[in-house]
Amino acid sequence: MQDLDTDALLVERVKQGDKRAFEMLVVKYQRRVERLIARMVRDNDLVQDIAQEAFIRAYRALHQFRGDSAFYTWLYRITVNTAKKALLDMKRDPLSLQVLLPADAENEETSRPESEPTDSATPEALLASKEIAAAVNGAVEALSDDLRQAITLREIEGLSYEEIAEMMNCPIGTVRSRIYRAREAIATRLRPLLGTRGGERW
Repeated sequence: MQDLDTDALLVERVKQGDKRAFEMLVVKYQRRVERLIARMVRDNDLVQDIAQEAFIRAYRALHQFRGDSAFYTWLYRITVNTAKKALLDMKRDPLSLQVLLPADAENEETSRPESEPTDSATPEALLASKEIAAAVNGAVEALSDDLRQAITLREIEGLSYEEIAEMMNCPIGTVRSRIYRAREAIATRLRPLLGTRGGERW
């Protein structure tokens, strides 16, 4: 709640003409916004440009923000729409997610790049890891837009079912169904690699 209260306070200060308050919101959410965009576009060089455009749009539209939802929920919608518009303008297709990470593993400073394998990693283990990553990406690419968005918000953004329902403008039951179907589709791709049977999680 304290985080939401801080956002609300900053938003009110921006509405009163305090540009520094908006800069604080940008600093707070820039990395998160850029990660979101990076999962939608193929060209990493465009990520910062699209993020900047999304924040500009948010700043210009902030007077319309009524606080009915969390600030990030509102910013998320603007970011997605900005990225989609950029893709349409360039006639490019969105790229699927990178390997799905648990929500608590998104801190990039503590994650180990692929190019830095641990001492205990064998060539076989690295190959298997890459095969699993490719299978996950392939499964996510094959998902419909609504399933892909739901699993992204849950597994990568770490949002609650209630927050996802608000962002996707649908009942919580629908969110649960979409996430379940997305997980099952991914599991179907992974079972041959992991040797698990139907009904088991990967």
